[in-house]
Amino acid sequence: MAKKEEKEIKKKVTEKQKKKEKESLMSKIRNFIRGVKQEWKRIKWPSKKSMIKYSIATIIFIVSCSLFFYIIDVILAFLHTLGK
Repeated sequence: MAKKEEKEIKKKVTEKQKKKEKESLMSKIRNFIRGVKQEWKRIKWPSKKSMIKYSIATIIFIVSCSLFFYIIDVILAFLHTLGK
């Protein structure tokens, strides 16, 4: 009879632990969502004018880098043909 009681007690303890784990998981998820909402409010979105300015600067940078590497490639190809 004592073994049955021990099993029941262990079963109750494990059920309580599972409930606590579920609650702690849910509380962690809730805390994460709250944190995301708080961070989302802190975001300062750029204006349309600054977005256009940054986009143009990025395109100019990409084109200039592409031209640089193209010129280097042409020079190296020319030097390679001279070496043959």
